[in-house]
Amino acid sequence: MANLLIVLTLPEPVRMKYYNHLRAKFPELTVNMVDNHSKVGPYIESADILVSFGVQLADHVYKEGRNLKWIQALGTGVDGIIGQPSLQDNVLVTNMHGLHGASMPEAAILSMLALARDLPRVLRNQARHAWDRFPSRLLKGKTVGIVGVGAIAEDLAPKCKMFGMSVVGITSAKREVAGFDRMVGRDQLEEAVRELDYVLLLTPYTPQTCGIVNAKILAAMKPTSFLINLARGGVVDEPALIEALKGRRIAGAALDVFAEEPLPADHPFWNMENVIVTPHLGGFHDQYAEQALPTVEENVRRFLAGDTENMINVVRRPRGA
Repeated sequence: MANLLIVLTLPEPVRMKYYNHLRAKFPELTVNMVDNHSKVGPYIESADILVSFGVQLADHVYKEGRNLKWIQALGTGVDGIIGQPSLQDNVLVTNMHGLHGASMPEAAILSMLALARDLPRVLRNQARHAWDRFPSRLLKGKTVGIVGVGAIAEDLAPKCKMFGMSVVGITSAKREVAGFDRMVGRDQLEEAVRELDYVLLLTPYTPQTCGIVNAKILAAMKPTSFLINLARGGVVDEPALIEALKGRRIAGAALDVFAEEPLPADHPFWNMENVIVTPHLGGFHDQYAEQALPTVEENVRRFLAGDTENMINVVRRPRGA
């Protein structure tokens, strides 16, 4: 009998959707679940299958999971899985595609509006019952640069145009895409940010994008511009960002992802008035489990049948990566 372990640091009702569904569909499987990677001890050594988000795992899971044969990532990103030192070459990895198409563009629009209208200031005033009127900034007439032009960006760009914004794509593969006014190469990022009112990060985390927004890029941004990170924490040099925000060298930031998650309670971001912190909510929505489970279910069915060659969204990786 195969063993499947679910590791999900999510509210219990959400976790139980995955647990109950897989137990009901596959009575021949032994299904266990924990809410944190630190609790895998009783189950990981015998686990054949691991179901989780890469960012919710740690290298010790792969080191202790000597019997692992397949990891089903519940997100598109596989950082936290691919490239981990203890992940064995023979472990199959699959991921999700297309589940963030509605949620992430909405999160991006929310972030831009919240920064433009200084929603944190509004909420601080509400908490102290202060009637403090101030002019908001319009999105109309502003320019947003989207770093990373994939499916999410292609959905987001026309929505930005509906607000009267100009949209610049910043990508490693320049091409014409509907909704974008123009495209520039990723190697031109420093020059591109000089004209942007919003620098919006959607790029995958790779060795090429690690720390791509560094002190030099932040120094090139306008003092009235905002940074929005919906990609991965490692894409931004966080110490450099803290210094830029403290010095008001940029106007503010909306950050959904961080180099260390959960964000430590003593991290400076929490107390910065020009920062909006959200706990990795960009792609997380009320229909996520229902949309993810058909892929997980089909992959489990094919895995148990030995049909690994036809599993959905197999992540091709070089040996030793």
